[in-house]
Amino acid sequence: MHNYEVKRLLVNYKTLEEFKNFREYGSAELSMKGDLEANIIENDSESPFYGVYFGKKLVARMSLYRIDGKYDRYFNPPQDYLELWKLEVLEAYRKQGYGEALVNFAKSFQLPIKTNGRQGSGPFWEHMGFEAATYDATRDRGESPYVWYPEGVKEQVAGKEPVNIESEDNLS
Repeated sequence: MHNYEVKRLLVNYKTLEEFKNFREYGSAELSMKGDLEANIIENDSESPFYGVYFGKKLVARMSLYRIDGKYDRYFNPPQDYLELWKLEVLEAYRKQGYGEALVNFAKSFQLPIKTNGRQGSGPFWEHMGFEAATYDATRDRGESPYVWYPEGVKEQVAGKEPVNIESEDNLS
């Protein structure tokens, strides 16, 4: 098992230049260029971007957003969760544990995680312990959501009200 250090990436022009090394830099589906350009403030410490370096070269990256529980339509009980929006590893560095390091970093927050299987990535997400969410056309709008459940969390079932497990009123 590799022990790669995941770092929060600064929102600046240096990071924008590093993003140009990624194959999907121009792909609308995985490009983080627009996300980054929209948030450029020199050395912003609240960046949603994380990466792993090999020496001084950024070789893996992801964007990770915390979503307020009031918008949760995936997990029961409803709660804050992480959306792992985009994850990419440079081709020459794939299958060496860099993507796994990023996913394990996200899991370390012990919040449920939602992502979308892009470009045939379903087997990777399943290998990382994610499950394909039950598809809901209204909620998912053509996406392929995968979810990871920490202990005590399960899937929200469409059309059913989530039960508040802390309330004695719902124990009938």
